[in-house]
Amino acid sequence: MTRYRAPKGTYDVLPPESTRWREARNIFDRLSAQYGYDMVITPMFEDTDVFERGVGTDTEVVEKQMYTFVDKGGRSITLRPEMTASVVRAVVQAGGVQGRFKGAYWGEMFRYERPQKGRTRQFMQAGVEYLGTESAEADVEVIEFGYRLLEQLDVPAVEIHLNTIGDPQDRLAYQDAIRQFLRERFDDLSEDSKKRVDTNPMRVLDSKTDRAVIAEAPVPIDFLGEPARAHFEAVKVGLDDIDLPFVIDDKLVRGLDYYTRTVWEYVPTRYDAAQSSVGGGGRYDGLFELLGGKPTPAVGLAMGVDRILLASEPEERASELDVFIVVAEDSLRGPARVLTSDLRGDGLRVDMTDTQRSVKAQFKEANRRTARSAVVVGSEWTNEEVTIKDLDTGNQQVIAAKEITGWLRA
Repeated sequence: MTRYRAPKGTYDVLPPESTRWREARNIFDRLSAQYGYDMVITPMFEDTDVFERGVGTDTEVVEKQMYTFVDKGGRSITLRPEMTASVVRAVVQAGGVQGRFKGAYWGEMFRYERPQKGRTRQFMQAGVEYLGTESAEADVEVIEFGYRLLEQLDVPAVEIHLNTIGDPQDRLAYQDAIRQFLRERFDDLSEDSKKRVDTNPMRVLDSKTDRAVIAEAPVPIDFLGEPARAHFEAVKVGLDDIDLPFVIDDKLVRGLDYYTRTVWEYVPTRYDAAQSSVGGGGRYDGLFELLGGKPTPAVGLAMGVDRILLASEPEERASELDVFIVVAEDSLRGPARVLTSDLRGDGLRVDMTDTQRSVKAQFKEANRRTARSAVVVGSEWTNEEVTIKDLDTGNQQVIAAKEITGWLRA
């Protein structure tokens, strides 16, 4: 066995498992295009201050989980632990939002965590950001996008856990109330939560360790001002209009400091892992100013692709190839090569053996590659015909080579 292994908290994805990842990416790209979100690509590392200011210095992400190092130029650099702050930094750098901006991303994130099922140190995240509007319609659209993505990725029995944490002024009153509640129970709190009572008491609501202590704690929804309350009611009405199932989770605050008003998570009830949600999001109307931009309302979500694939119940494995070309005689390799190229040009997934092997061995490879059909280039080629065989049913027939694409798509 090799002594070289993937670093702790990471893993490799090889065929055939990687087929599911490719399918997931294709579904995400197609859905984001349908909703009008264009692709955003940012660096995998940023100036550390982007995350310290954006995510919040009192969050677990910044305190414990970031991969931070000093580069050869003496700059503090951090591998991105999340993407929203990077997207906002990029948009601010480009001059800000003119009207509305809708962006989608897909890429690796990095957090130094204790590896468990559903929690790794390098993970894939996909998300969308809707910038430039404070309308509850944007919240509803982004929440729906995440739910539809999970539907198309075969994740069953998903609940949307929904809450609001109000506007900044609402939270000032709430923080006084929650801080007083926690001080009265200070000795019962975990060490991490004790550190946050004075600096960021809302983060204690996000502590899984302290659930029993905070069971009767005051909640943000009871301290809403009228604007935040009206916004939340509009979000709920919008979700009801499109029949999205949600439950009010009044202690949900999410783990990042930039959120305002609406927050939510997607929780598959049949998924058991270290982190029960497979994604979530919220509104973050103040983040642009924190990163040096003009005031800009915004809402977005992030979906954990690794967790989604763990939680999904995929149908029987899809075909890897549309057709496998079987070369009956080595003298026909040239025509077979041309045929393979032509069919690929038609948009089909096609492959052929790279060395002369028996027809039986080539059919075995076609089955191993889960090809839908096999095309035999043999003696019929003198008439520019081939034998095509459906590998599921066993049915086969001789057809003209130029008819292969139509036959496969029929």
